[in-house]
Amino acid sequence: MAKIISEKLNLTEVVKRGIKNWPLWEKEPSHYEWIYDCDEECYIIEGDFNIETDEGTFHFMTGDFITFKDGLHCVWDIRRDVVMHYNFK
Repeated sequence: MAKIISEKLNLTEVVKRGIKNWPLWEKEPSHYEWIYDCDEECYIIEGDFNIETDEGTFHFMTGDFITFKDGLHCVWDIRRDVVMHYNFK
């Protein structure tokens, strides 16, 4: 089973899921390791970054909706400031 799921959502789906009411997270360009201890959904408002995993490197940017699955071990490589809504499941 994939540890990262990426989707493109239209505005109707963003509103339906209540994403704009989720908390915001912001981060400047950086490079760090992370392990997810629960599922996390993210909607990228701004940014450009790579997520490096054992399954490969994944590129994300403004408009992407991502689910990071519990147990994912990865390295974030943020190239441009990130602003995103997030939700723990």
